[in-house]
Amino acid sequence: MFFLFISCLVGIISLIPFYWWSVEHTRFQEKFGQKGIQLTKIFGLIAGWGFFIFLFGIWITPQPKFKIPILSEISIIIPIINLRIPVFHFVVSLPIILIGAWYGIVGVKYLTLKVAETHKPEKVISEGPYSKIRHPQYFGAILAHIGISLLLSSLFSMISTPLIILIIYIFSWKEEKELEREFGKEYIDYKNNAPMLFPRLRNKRIKNK
Repeated sequence: MFFLFISCLVGIISLIPFYWWSVEHTRFQEKFGQKGIQLTKIFGLIAGWGFFIFLFGIWITPQPKFKIPILSEISIIIPIINLRIPVFHFVVSLPIILIGAWYGIVGVKYLTLKVAETHKPEKVISEGPYSKIRHPQYFGAILAHIGISLLLSSLFSMISTPLIILIIYIFSWKEEKELEREFGKEYIDYKNNAPMLFPRLRNKRIKNK
């Protein structure tokens, strides 16, 4: 039980260097030419899909369950898989998951799937959800992790939330360092107008230069 969960957690941590390399487009291009760009794309695919797979594993691996002691005696049963979900967990987790999914899907829509997979944008994007937050997909992943951990009552998964947020912060920090190198003042101006991982409630117009 515990071994499977730890394996997925170690798997996510092991992806950090792959993500690190995936955004170092300039360095790899200078060193290997066009092959360097292809390498960063491969690293991006490994890091992106690997993160999703291991995060999914963290959610569903067998682990102790927890209950928030509010309406804990009432449960919803999901047929076929015979999954019992405390009604309070269901009511609270559902909007968290839906909001997270919205940020993730709309973030990819504005960024494009290709850029989301390879971490190599052609320009600074500051429209749509990117006007409120610099990393809507990562914000969506954080919400999804919290929401699904609560929905499934997965104790180890919920406890791992600070570590997941830390890893996502490391991804974001490294990505932004490379974006500053590639886009210079344009990206720095954008950073000054949009928060990193948690969106502002009120919209603020960002001018493209």
